[in-house]
Amino acid sequence: MYHKKLILLCFIFITTTLNAQDDLLKELEKTDKHIDTYISPTFKTLKIGNLQSTKIAEKGDFYLIVSHRFGPISEGLDTFLGLDNANTKMELLYSFWDGIQLSISRESFDRTFALNSKFRIAKQTHKFPINITGYTGIYRNTLINKITYPELKDADRYSYSLQALLSRSFSKKLSLEIAPTFIRENLQDLRNTIEANHNQFALGFGSRYKISKRISLNTEYIHHFKRHNNSRYTNAYAFGMDIETGGHVFQLLFTNAQSTNEMGFISKAEGEIAFGFNIVRVF
Repeated sequence: MYHKKLILLCFIFITTTLNAQDDLLKELEKTDKHIDTYISPTFKTLKIGNLQSTKIAEKGDFYLIVSHRFGPISEGLDTFLGLDNANTKMELLYSFWDGIQLSISRESFDRTFALNSKFRIAKQTHKFPINITGYTGIYRNTLINKITYPELKDADRYSYSLQALLSRSFSKKLSLEIAPTFIRENLQDLRNTIEANHNQFALGFGSRYKISKRISLNTEYIHHFKRHNNSRYTNAYAFGMDIETGGHVFQLLFTNAQSTNEMGFISKAEGEIAFGFNIVRVF
């Protein structure tokens, strides 16, 4: 009799447990329908080439980024295809909060110091079609001096940039980006720009196509809307590849801009194609 009661109790317990599990699974299935899952990252690196991507450093990640842009290849063997004339930028970057990164850098082009921030506005999901990221920059030109510009004020050294970065991952291989951009230059050399054009607008386009697990092809083009017809500067472009190797990403590229700062390559691309690279190390 005792064994019959024990078997009956076990049967009731197992039946109740299975029913409870079924109910729990049903609840989870209902919940899953409401979860807005994120699409895999559109860009694997913080920059496409010169142009920023919508990728943001993860909270707590520290980056060291070294960028080189060599002189024009057209200079030939006199400068070893431009390798003797390198523009170098060192950048330190950290993410204190989720979806926000801050960086400080120094570039030899115009001896420029820069402070930049990048912040996430929206991520692409199965319900929302694009990534939206904001990017801002403050740049201080320390090359200019009062000997060249006797009436120079400290505020004249500064330039500013503001970008809205919008991207979409169309597949596991193809990602595209557009970047409406505003540039403010407090000081301009009229020998180069003919007439003052302090407030400038541009639209950037970028793409990434993954060809293997660790290699992708990248292209970008930035159209400047307010450049004078007789300006010595032109619209910037770059094309190249990313090579991922563990904690490093090597970006090899060709570009017609010497600067890697927004106010430099967007407003001051001189048109001569040159080789360059970015080395990205995350800690």
